[in-house]
Amino acid sequence: MKILVVGGVGYIGSHMLKRFKETNYEIEILDNLSSGQKENAQNYKLYVCDLLDKQTVYKILSEQNYDLVMHFAASINVEESYKNPKKYQQNNVINTINLLECMKDLKINKFIFSSSAAVYGEPEHIPVTELHPFNPVNPYGDTKAEVENALKSYEESCDLKYMSLRYFNACGAHLDGSIGEMHKPETHLIPLVLQVASGRKKHIEIFGDDYPTQDGTCVRDYVHVMDIVEAHMLAMENLVNTNKSQVFNIGNSKGFSVKQIIQMTKEITKVDIPVKILARRKGDPAQLIADNKKITNILNWNPKYSDLETIVKTAWNWEKKLKIQ
Repeated sequence: MKILVVGGVGYIGSHMLKRFKETNYEIEILDNLSSGQKENAQNYKLYVCDLLDKQTVYKILSEQNYDLVMHFAASINVEESYKNPKKYQQNNVINTINLLECMKDLKINKFIFSSSAAVYGEPEHIPVTELHPFNPVNPYGDTKAEVENALKSYEESCDLKYMSLRYFNACGAHLDGSIGEMHKPETHLIPLVLQVASGRKKHIEIFGDDYPTQDGTCVRDYVHVMDIVEAHMLAMENLVNTNKSQVFNIGNSKGFSVKQIIQMTKEITKVDIPVKILARRKGDPAQLIADNKKITNILNWNPKYSDLETIVKTAWNWEKKLKIQ
């Protein structure tokens, strides 16, 4: 099977490529290098191209005869999505539709999509099942919901079969320390806390400590990136075998608070983490925890690395490497 990994040199895409090294699939990458690193291509064929360039995307797809497309290409900064919603519509919605249109014309009918728990917004119940209604509270979540709705339309119109994987909080780094999380700017909690531990930041900011949670700080479902890519592998194989579209939460079904993350970081790094308490941020739910029964039951997925200690240890090993660079 020949697979095109779109956004393959970014954080999750690069871990997916490393997982593919253990298989016999034929892999190629398409990435515009806006947030990924070229060295993450791991000797796979890389087409440097933006999905906005529909003509070039069509040419690549028409010449290479892919059986399946795996999509990791999106802008993910929630705060930026408020400031620049046009960018998020372009990158996350219009560019994805460009790709789907090319696939439709070329009769490539299998698609794996990186969605997000952001489609749920402020949850009506905890844990959140896949049947929870869409109620995104920020422009980023809006774009993921738009694409999921579009996928349903493409299935009806051209028999596209897809897996939509709703990530909760992706985190951690590869166990061998070769790749990890590196966003510019970095907005995710765990790498930011670790930057304080390594001396790259002076303090960590907590946005609100008056939430209705055990310690007053937001609670999130953190899932290790290596567990996320394993979910992709299982979802892809299920799609090929059943030819049936599905939606799955990818989450740990456990919640960790901001203060718990900081405490675990202190224990692992043996460094104090200065904290600055700020006002709540717009659109931050108090809790967001996945119900992952569907993916564990249907795909037999089991998150092996998503305990908090493994998450922070692997991310810390990666942060120490980044600081040296």
